Parts: sequence; structure tokens; C-alpha cells
Amino acid sequence: MVNDPVADFLVRLKSAADIRRSSVSVPFSSFKMAIAEKLKDAGFLKAIEKKGKKVRKTLDVTLSYLESGQPAILGVKRISKPGRRVYRGVNEIHRVRYGKGALILSTPKGIKTDKEARKEKIGGEALFEIW
Repeated sequence: MVNDPVADFLVRLKSAADIRRSSVSVPFSSFKMAIAEKLKDAGFLKAIEKKGKKVRKTLDVTLSYLESGQPAILGVKRISKPGRRVYRGVNEIHRVRYGKGALILSTPKGIKTDKEARKEKIGGEALFEIW
């Protein structure tokens, strides 16, 4: 059993990118689906597809690669963990890797990137940074 499904999802994405896999399959949850949609909007993922029925649902994620063949996901840093939740106000949300990365937040208005949260002037739980 996985105690931290978000960290498991991120590790699977990073590992698949490291070995140049085109896609990866992870157990489905609506929270992971929302995170995957934000990563797709930010350009880290190419496509997302929900497969299966009832208990056996999976999320098939197609990874994005640059024209040079380098993966779009170079690194991931988990910030908020099950043992320690980290919350950031709108004034504490900064750019990741000089704007080349993204901070994913769980806000009262749903999952947001750092740019969206600053634009809407809302804070929330800082889930992870990705670059």
C-alpha cells in the first residue's frame, strides 16, 4: 500500500522520463487526474487518458520530450508530505527555476500552478515543484 499517492505518481513520471519511456500507467484518482491536467497545461505531459472501469481504473500518461530528445521533466521536489503539510500565502509563492519550472498548489479553488495562484491572488498547500 502506498502512503503518499502523489509522491508515487511523481516518482513514476520522473523514472519513466529518465529511461525515455513514451508513456506510464498509474492507478487512477481524481486528485492525480487534476494534477496531470495542470502538468499537461504547463507542457510537462503530452496526453492523459483514463482507462478501465470501477476498481481497476488507471491513468495513462504520455510524457513530453523536447526536440533535442531531452525529457521535459528534469526534476521534481515534493514539498508538502503526509507528515508535514506546507501552506503558502500568495506573497510566499515564487517562481521555480527562474520561471522554467512550476509549483503545483492545492487551493480552495482547485489545483493551480504558481502563475495561476499569483494571478488569482490565492494561496494554498504547496504540493511539489517540477522543472
